[in-house]
Amino acid sequence: MTVNDAVAKRITKLLDEKKMTQYKLEQKSGIVHGSMQCIMNGRNKTVTLTTIIMLAKGFDMTPAEFIDDELFSAANFDIE
Repeated sequence: MTVNDAVAKRITKLLDEKKMTQYKLEQKSGIVHGSMQCIMNGRNKTVTLTTIIMLAKGFDMTPAEFIDDELFSAANFDIE
């Protein structure tokens, strides 16, 4: 799994948990629709720390809370 895959899965999970739409997340986080689509569709290969911070803000959480999930365990990543 790539970091982008983990971020997309985490977004999907949090949207469901918080009963939030992707549109609402885009509005709250400041991430434009096209960029969000690239993350969600796997076209974005590198998610930056800035993006993680913006996503966390959109979910009303800290960046640490956003990545505090088993998806981000080092064992899950294809590290070369």
